[in-house]
Amino acid sequence: MTLTAYRAELLSVPEDPVSGAAPLHHPDGLLVVENGLVVAFGAHADLAPRFADVPVEELNGLIVPGFVDTHVHYPQTDRVAAHGAQLLDWLERHIFAEEARFADRGHADAVAAFFLDELLRNGTTSALVFATVHAASVDALFEAALSRDMRIVSGKVLMDDGPATLRDTVASGRADSEALIARWRGRGRLGYAVTPRFVLTSSDDQLADAGALLAAHPDVLLHTHLAENRSECAAVAARFADAADYLDVYDRFGLVGDRSVFAHCIHMSDRALGRMGEAGSAIAFCPTSNLFLGSGLFDLAAADRHGVQVGMGSDIGAGTSFSLLATMAEAYKVCQLRGSSLDPFRALHLATAGGARALGLADRIGGLQPGQEADFILLDDKATPLLARRTAGASLFDRLFALQILGDDRAVAATWLAGKRVHRRGSPC
Repeated sequence: MTLTAYRAELLSVPEDPVSGAAPLHHPDGLLVVENGLVVAFGAHADLAPRFADVPVEELNGLIVPGFVDTHVHYPQTDRVAAHGAQLLDWLERHIFAEEARFADRGHADAVAAFFLDELLRNGTTSALVFATVHAASVDALFEAALSRDMRIVSGKVLMDDGPATLRDTVASGRADSEALIARWRGRGRLGYAVTPRFVLTSSDDQLADAGALLAAHPDVLLHTHLAENRSECAAVAARFADAADYLDVYDRFGLVGDRSVFAHCIHMSDRALGRMGEAGSAIAFCPTSNLFLGSGLFDLAAADRHGVQVGMGSDIGAGTSFSLLATMAEAYKVCQLRGSSLDPFRALHLATAGGARALGLADRIGGLQPGQEADFILLDDKATPLLARRTAGASLFDRLFALQILGDDRAVAATWLAGKRVHRRGSPC
């Protein structure tokens, strides 16, 4: 067994600051790792005597937990920055034809490799990921993640009422999903999510079967979209005229619970948010996507009032950046437009431990606490001339906020997965 220690400034926000919990900050800190797990996280002066014989790597920068992306579409990587239209038209114009290409396993392998490396370059070490309707698209992603020892949760998309090029059946969707769960369960740091695309692309029978699949496998998540766009919401309301709201449609099929992660949740009633809080469901807050498609402004304060867990999502490819730093910047602006101010420590929590909690993984990742997996990144607040000038002599609060507003992939000096460096800015590992 080999211990490795890293000496640097350390910051973690394992508990939501709205609860009154303080961030864990050590200006001169020591992070000790053994066999991919955190052994100690604290002040260097306190820990150095205990680990006097452990080799120490001194790092210039701020070590924080690796980012957790709670909603992203890897098959949409090549359609980032696709111009024009709101959600439903954008899907028809840009996305469905792109996703049809994932019937080709070679194409899926190439995109999956690029996608995961791009996440790591931007400091994202764990993610809840949409694949496509093709089972092989999940195989490609999981194989690439397994080779990197990366924590990825994904699943085959269910859409028996989708476009002809991306349509499964209730039977084939269930069979493919069961086979994928059996094939990948327990391998590496992978997890499965039952993934109906959204209400409009599945029949009632398939939504019911998705609920049955979720119930049959208590270790899997539910990952889907909810109340993203007004036209989408209107179409759902027309199809389910007797439903209380959009969430109620999912609820009647057994898809609302403490393993459910719903992306967007912009156009929500108090009843629906209350039900989510009661059920323990989570929301993926995707500000760059919501702004890019003109979908609306997520109400974080309303989610807080109802006790709904929230994480950050890049939502590539409607989202405009793989960087959760850039995502935090847009989240701040969305909150400003909603009349509230997002504290930078809370933003970091949502992008790390908050996201881990949304995925049911708070005991394993997100806080760099002893016993957790050693997924972490080194942030450089001097990565650009402007950042260096803005952060010179600044408080931790101001430096962190500047990193979130002015930072991007350039501010990620290095990324570690389970204690192994897998990205170093400007050079191979």
